[in-house]
Amino acid sequence: MLANGPGPTVLLRAELDALPLAEETGLPYSARGPAMHACGHDAHLACLAGAVRLLARRRDQWSGTLLAVGQPAEETLTGARAMLDDGLYDRFGRPDVALAQHLIPLPAGTVAHGAGPVLMAGTAQLDVTIHGEGGHAAAPHLAIDPVVTAAAVVTRLQAVVARETNPLEPVVVTVGSLHAGSRSNVIPATATMSITVRAFSDEQVDRTVAAVSRVVRAECAASAAPDPDIAVTARAPVNRNHDAAARRVRRAHESCLGPVALQPPTMASEDFPHFAAAGEVPTAYWYVGSLSPGSWAGAPGDTPLAKLASVPANHSPRFAPDPEPTLRTGTAALTVAALAHFLED
Repeated sequence: MLANGPGPTVLLRAELDALPLAEETGLPYSARGPAMHACGHDAHLACLAGAVRLLARRRDQWSGTLLAVGQPAEETLTGARAMLDDGLYDRFGRPDVALAQHLIPLPAGTVAHGAGPVLMAGTAQLDVTIHGEGGHAAAPHLAIDPVVTAAAVVTRLQAVVARETNPLEPVVVTVGSLHAGSRSNVIPATATMSITVRAFSDEQVDRTVAAVSRVVRAECAASAAPDPDIAVTARAPVNRNHDAAARRVRRAHESCLGPVALQPPTMASEDFPHFAAAGEVPTAYWYVGSLSPGSWAGAPGDTPLAKLASVPANHSPRFAPDPEPTLRTGTAALTVAALAHFLED
């Protein structure tokens, strides 16, 4: 926290966590081991450090309190909520605005803002355990096979989107993992699944979570299996920009960095919306390009959407931001966004 006289409190957030991927970029500074910063969080933290340093050097140009937050566990959507539950705002004061940015595979040196108030989908993550009764593969009639039940769940969940959701309201249901058994001649006793639900309204997320839970229980009942264990392990609201805060940031970016690109809503999710504290804190969120000009120019396609489909994106083991222009632009974007709120008239 950097207190610099009377004025608003501006929160700048960056994330700390990496992903369990083996890096395949071939860069001399590649991560060694089973983890890499495949979503740009290392760059986010570097930009935050740079913005804090610049603002500290220019204390004569602004007044207020800067709250720099290094947030853990964004990838599991649990870090922001944990910090708030730990008393972040009680200990350091409720901010007047919360700001954050994220790298995307657009040309480095560019900044993109949402084309509307909704930026990212809300999401819920569910862990499911299907209980069966283990046995010998030669005597399936003496067991209750959770693998068959899990397979039926995966198939049936597709109908939650295809037949229970308004086609005009985007919803995604993804079974990201399914684990059961260890040998071909053993029917396992359990099968575990991890499921993600995404939608552009919190109400739609609630409805879909209920539908997923209903399907899992119904398929277990159809298999004469015991009741399953279903737990919502993480939840993040829809990421919406506050109109006034977003306009202020966008004007600052256009003044300092030039025209901004427009980014349509994405079904990706973030736990940054928790910092809004149920709407009591205005939030603004934007994107920073990270691809080298050569990579972007050489990508197949005649339109930005076509190029985006062919370049290594976030969560790819080949995700490789161009360091100098990415960090320079990201640091400037955070700095001027903070100044725009410290100097608000």
